[in-house]
Amino acid sequence: MRATVDTIYQASDLATKRREFIDAARVGRAHLRDTDGTELVALRAGELEVLEGLAYWSGQHRRIERLLRDVAEPNVEQLGDLAWLRAFDRDDLLAFVDELYDCLIAASADRDLGVLGSAIAAWRATAQQLEDPLRRSVLLARHDPADFVEADRP
Repeated sequence: MRATVDTIYQASDLATKRREFIDAARVGRAHLRDTDGTELVALRAGELEVLEGLAYWSGQHRRIERLLRDVAEPNVEQLGDLAWLRAFDRDDLLAFVDELYDCLIAASADRDLGVLGSAIAAWRATAQQLEDPLRRSVLLARHDPADFVEADRP
């Protein structure tokens, strides 16, 4: 991210410096001061998507972290739009908070939501599997190494 703003365009500049304004937005941000003094910023849509995603998941991270500090087992109402996490126990929720934090750092550094989206998708898929009682019992059951035998190659 750029620390300073090189040029602040005026609304009247759009008639003669339209291409320069668009180029500034394409490589970072283009600042525009409207005739009423309102300051506007133009940037690539992908960058806005990243900023919005980081803002949303940072807020969710903070909310679930505070919730786990205050409550032993959050209920569906307390989880709100993260109610899909209800399938997890407290230890899993703490692991989710830790992984979410790491993903937020990586996504911010990469300026890309890919790692964050992948992690959320994996946690959601696991939560869906845990909702089924049979799958839950298989996934969470203790397994004795003696239960397993080496299979011959077909």
